[in-house]
Amino acid sequence: MSAQALVIGGGIAGGAVAAHLARAGRSVVLIERKAGPHHKVCGEFVSGEAADYLRDLNIDLESLPAVRLSALRLYARREMVTARLPFPAFSVSRRALDEAVLCAAAAYGADVRRGHSVRSLRPCDRGWTAGLDDGSKVTAEDAFLATGKHDLRGWKRPPGRQNDLVGFKLHWRLTAAQAIALGTSVELFLFPGGYAGLELVENGAANLCLVVRQPQLARLDNRWDLLLAGLRSDFLVLHQRLANSEPCWDRPLAIASIPYGHVQGGGSGPWRLGDQAAVIPSFSGDGISIALHSARLAAKCYLAGQMGSEFQARLAAEVTSQVRRATLISRMLVRPEGQAIAMAAARMFPNIIGRVARSTRIPSRCLIRAQIEQESSARRVVTG
Repeated sequence: MSAQALVIGGGIAGGAVAAHLARAGRSVVLIERKAGPHHKVCGEFVSGEAADYLRDLNIDLESLPAVRLSALRLYARREMVTARLPFPAFSVSRRALDEAVLCAAAAYGADVRRGHSVRSLRPCDRGWTAGLDDGSKVTAEDAFLATGKHDLRGWKRPPGRQNDLVGFKLHWRLTAAQAIALGTSVELFLFPGGYAGLELVENGAANLCLVVRQPQLARLDNRWDLLLAGLRSDFLVLHQRLANSEPCWDRPLAIASIPYGHVQGGGSGPWRLGDQAAVIPSFSGDGISIALHSARLAAKCYLAGQMGSEFQARLAAEVTSQVRRATLISRMLVRPEGQAIAMAAARMFPNIIGRVARSTRIPSRCLIRAQIEQESSARRVVTG
């Protein structure tokens, strides 16, 4: 089977670039290893920039239905600081959001093949050849790598700047009173060796997502139950949020050695999108925005006839400062002295949380607005 574009990975970045290219009239094959909707380790925070990119794909967050967020509550050492979010934001599960983006790609004409894994990806005379788990092959002029935090064999990323964290995620079914108490706020808990976030997602569930340093987890025999028990003991408000609540799954999702701080520069190889291109710490809430922005920028560069190396260098120039800044703050937030400084600064300077949030976002000058006329022109050229 052959196509103009091969997309490996059906997450937000992969689904979005497939949608953009298919909408412009290119033949696109997308390979997603999971057969159906599924959850992923993610804070599930959707910023206003991400919402704009989703609207460009005709995805309505309200209909998923996403939860509107308006405030942040920061907890550490039995202290709490509250701040308004300096921008519009939403919360929705990756299960629902990824599925919506994949459906958009299929609706625009991408050939979405689910339940298959790419075992190999190699350059060939006609571009790229991918070998699938069923023995079949897909050949394409260009390949887009969007496998998230998981590497494809033979195309491993270099390590990030903060590689000693383990991530966990578990949805909880809250009582009506607990959901009202949490409301439209994101609650961020700073604990020895890590930080945790809690926010509502759709249908009355709440996402508890956290990262913890590997040495700290090792002191707990690498046991999730002990980690969670310690958090509930240290933070009364978290214990109250989860009291009489039921976890939605038997065990949390987990991921180790998250390459926070990684930014892919130029060079040969497939076009890298999303977390394959840049991994920003979860507390900043801009991972989904970067995924959607990388997809939009890649599609724009591809349709303009540019090389993948040119796209990669441009994306790196646009996000490196934000990723480095967020990683520096993340490294501070997992240490007791850094947590004390963060809480003191938040108390003394109420606007600092908003400033930090804005400083870790994609600059507005780099955001790509919908360019329907350009893509319609490209589609007319392709279809003749």
